[in-house]
Amino acid sequence: MRAAFRLLIGLTALLLLPAASMAARPAIRPDDMTLGNARAKVVVVEYASLSCPHCARFHASVFPAFRKKYVDSGKVLFVYREYITAPAEVAVPATMLARCAGKDRYFQVVDRVFAVQDEMYKDGTVGGVHRILKREAATLGIDAARYQACISDETAFEALKARIDRAEAEDKVEGTPTFDVNGVRVAVPLGKEMDLATLDAAIKAAK
Repeated sequence: MRAAFRLLIGLTALLLLPAASMAARPAIRPDDMTLGNARAKVVVVEYASLSCPHCARFHASVFPAFRKKYVDSGKVLFVYREYITAPAEVAVPATMLARCAGKDRYFQVVDRVFAVQDEMYKDGTVGGVHRILKREAATLGIDAARYQACISDETAFEALKARIDRAEAEDKVEGTPTFDVNGVRVAVPLGKEMDLATLDAAIKAAK
């Protein structure tokens, strides 16, 4: 009788293991920037820095296909979480500008910054970074005065620092780009950069 009882307990535990080990859909934070279906069962989080060349290449060569396949189709909610990598002289003002532009234009700024990232590096000066960012901001209706206000906002800067601290302390982010699919960290292919096939596999496993 005791043996049968122990067997029953063991089987019950085994039945519970898959549910316990399955990746749960992560909670969306109030300050998250998102694209796609808010009710999608799969959430893909990217931690990225606007000064990160790997991130820029991902957004130029992989993200358009990823967005078409998963985000625009409603299959995935995409969450973009900010991180700061060197040089901060590029990442900080660019990120603050994106936030200041508002949720409706946030991703437009992100796209434009990634597109001109190489131009900023070729210029190589802080003045050049601001000149290029001001130019891109103007295309979205943000004039020079508002640009200056955006990147000088101490409250916004403290909020950015808090998001970075949380990414490091809670989310264990150490560099960019970093990807989580339903809370499971997705390893970048060895010796390569993140590609669509790797994300395909992670999303399939999360369903």
